[in-house]
Order: sequence, then C-alpha cells, then structure tokens
Amino acid sequence: MIKSKVQKSSFAKKSFGQNFLVDQNYIGKIISALNPQTGETIIEIGAGRGALTEILIASGANVIAIELERDMIAVLRERFIHEDNFKLIESDALTVDFAETISNFKFQILNHKSAKLVANLPYYISTAILQTLIEQKDCFSELILMFQREVVERITAKVGNSERGFLTVMTEAYLTAEKLFDVPPTAFLPAPKVWSSVVRLLPKDEKIGDINLFREIVSAGFVQKRKTIFNNLKNKFGDVENILQQCRIDSKRRAESLTIEEWKCLASSLEFRL
Repeated sequence: MIKSKVQKSSFAKKSFGQNFLVDQNYIGKIISALNPQTGETIIEIGAGRGALTEILIASGANVIAIELERDMIAVLRERFIHEDNFKLIESDALTVDFAETISNFKFQILNHKSAKLVANLPYYISTAILQTLIEQKDCFSELILMFQREVVERITAKVGNSERGFLTVMTEAYLTAEKLFDVPPTAFLPAPKVWSSVVRLLPKDEKIGDINLFREIVSAGFVQKRKTIFNNLKNKFGDVENILQQCRIDSKRRAESLTIEEWKCLASSLEFRL
C-alpha cells in the first residue's frame, strides 16, 4: 500500500521556487490530461511531496521521479521506495540524459524509445528546462508542463503578437503546443503571487538542420525586439540582405512577425553560407 505520510521537513523552499500543488481538482485535471496507462513510463520532474507521484504509481504506470531538493528526496523515499513501479533519481533535471535514464531502468514498458513527462516548473528555470527538453524531444511521446501563466502565453503566442519571442519560436519549431487550463494561486501551498497554466507539448518529427545554429539565429533575431530583423541578424552574422531576400522577408520587419517557415528558411540559408 502507498504511504501517505509526509515528513515535517517537507515545506516549500524559496530557493527552489517551490509551491506545492495541493488542490485535488487541479491535480486530477493534470492526471486526466496525462492519461497514465498501465505499463508505460512517465517521468516526473520535481516530484516534491508526491501529490502527482502517488496517483501515477497507483495507475500502474512506471514512474521515474527526478528530484533535486534533499528534504523532498527523503519524503519520496519514505513514501514510495518499496513500490516496484517507482524509481527515484536524485539530480538536477537540467543535467539528466533522458534517453539513458529511460533505458537504464528495467521496466517492462510499452514503448522502449519514449516516455511521457509531467512537471510543475518554477519560473526561473523555464527557458533552460524547455531548451533541454527540446534537445531531447525524441525521448518523449508527450509532455504535460505547468509554468507561470506568462510563460505559457509566450510559448503559445501567435505570429505578430508582442509576446512572441525566442522561447516561442524554439518551442514552435520542435513541438506542438496547446494550452490546456489555468491554475489559480489558491491551488498551491504556499500560494504564489501569480497564476499558472498547464500546457501540452507534442514532439514534431521534422528536423531543422543544426539545432545549435537555429538557436543562435533565433536568439540573435530577438536580441533587441524593437530593432528590425535585418539589424539584429547583421550584428551577429554580417550582411544578411541577400539571405532575407532569398527567404522573401522584408528587412524592415521585426522578429515577432516572422513565421516558423521563415525562421527555417533563414536557418537553412545561413547554414549553407556558413
């Protein structure tokens, strides 16, 4: 039987950006979105005190929990260590090799190449963790992530929206993003000052050349959002007028107005020139 005991030391720590989801309604909505199945592998980043973990284990899914904070590691060990379908990794998710992690555990999984991923992510690592997950997207069939609402608004911003930026383009290039629902501050303990949102990300099969070059191009394009795409790219790559013309992009446009296909064209053209 799964234990319900939580140690007294399991309070949230500001240094880790911790706000524990405690509202059973929203916990249920996340579980429903993830739809865990018996035998599949689910990776949970930042399992905390195990509110989601407990339900995932009970579903019959094979759960790999990644946790960095010592007090939470102790809680997770005490509650779940004797469960056959639970593994605990004591590590920073930003340094984890997910392909190796999935293959290292002797679960009888339905799909040996991919797993689902679920996480409640603090604001301060949102950009870094998304880049990490994008780089390793082929390890996953689906990702259900909770960020601060403004991060999800940026991730899902449409072409021309002022919220559109580096994170938007990187996400759109490699993942299909769908905002699912908002989560109020009152659903957490302690309550944060901002709303959160849950997003579903589905990896795309298509390849876009060199991901490092693509990241460099997009980053340069948005380095000063009020400047034109020509001026931003020129500062990094030199004269790009011909490349912009090849891609049929007006040099006076701003980066937020470019479609994903136009970014791909820029990446392809610059890669060929370099």
